[in-house]
Amino acid sequence: MHRRRTYALALAAAALVAGTGAASPTPAPASFVKPKATPSPSPTATPTATQSDGTLQILTYRGYAEYGGVSPRFNWVGDFEKETGCRIAKLDTVQTAEDMIKQVGARPYDLISAGPALAGGLIAAKQVQPVDPAKVDGYDDLGERLRDLTTVSGKVYGVPYLWGYHEFVYDPARVKGELKEAFASSRTALRDSPMTLADAALAAGKGGDDPFALTQEQLDAAVGLLEGAKERTYWKNPLDLVKGFATGELDYAQATPYYRLLLQKAGLGVRTAAARETTGWADSWMLGANVPDTTCAYRWLNWMTAPNAQRDAAAWTGLAPANAKACKGRAREICQAYGVGDAKRLERVAFAERPPAGCREQDGCPGYDAWAKLWDKLAK
Repeated sequence: MHRRRTYALALAAAALVAGTGAASPTPAPASFVKPKATPSPSPTATPTATQSDGTLQILTYRGYAEYGGVSPRFNWVGDFEKETGCRIAKLDTVQTAEDMIKQVGARPYDLISAGPALAGGLIAAKQVQPVDPAKVDGYDDLGERLRDLTTVSGKVYGVPYLWGYHEFVYDPARVKGELKEAFASSRTALRDSPMTLADAALAAGKGGDDPFALTQEQLDAAVGLLEGAKERTYWKNPLDLVKGFATGELDYAQATPYYRLLLQKAGLGVRTAAARETTGWADSWMLGANVPDTTCAYRWLNWMTAPNAQRDAAAWTGLAPANAKACKGRAREICQAYGVGDAKRLERVAFAERPPAGCREQDGCPGYDAWAKLWDKLAK
């Protein structure tokens, strides 16, 4: 048994390292360490975004845009420069959404791949400008629900790129797979993100019409469900899930379909707990507010919405592409895992918006900062 567990751990860890470049693109907790941005190997321009000389400065997650260093097959940036004549003057990559929030505050960028919490803040602060969908080839090929997430008052602020959703996996040899127990148990690994409060609200039966627009009472119920298990694991690195199930330390874990596939391929017989609704998120490319010449920026948006680029990004990150035409070749298994094109499965996904989403704070719905403070106390 020990040998089998050791083998499973090694196999899953190897698959994890080889198969995904973005460890946690969803929103993370309010407390974080200073990110280590990875500069591009191209010659850097002066440290001011808003280039007008055919260069771009980009902020994204690790694995979302690469020079081919991870693999010659995954060379979004190099091929983009060759084909378009535009140059990436700076490519900064971060590991988590909170790292990205801090990096956005450090300097301006021409293009940012933002998740729901950051996107909402950038739009509200007018740090990004509307995108003209007519200038983005294949915009209509992107999922309609995903496009709606960054459309505000009829204006489009983001071009969907990659998306995912959560499910709760469990070890059937130890537990029955009850969703509420997953939140009450200390042998559970939950994603280290304030947005996990939305999942807790759903498990507590307090999600209402929108788990990202919780009243104070609903939010308190979510926190109450979580407070009972002080020894629970809050994970940032998905390798923690592999270790937990391989060593028998975990009964439940909040994961994406991709990580569930990795665990199963490693011989760890996890199953997905039944849930009427779950939460998801989408990362979209956004255009900086002060870009004077958007020619190369739109060339980048066109490049990253094309099926081939999204296919490669999905295969490398383990996330679903926004463009269903990308579901071929090495991305086919990822698309099947997430149910790309399966309307019934996606009906069960509540895609994240920056809290309080469709409710206003003055109407009794706490905002994202309140969620982050509560989470910081829970996950200490």
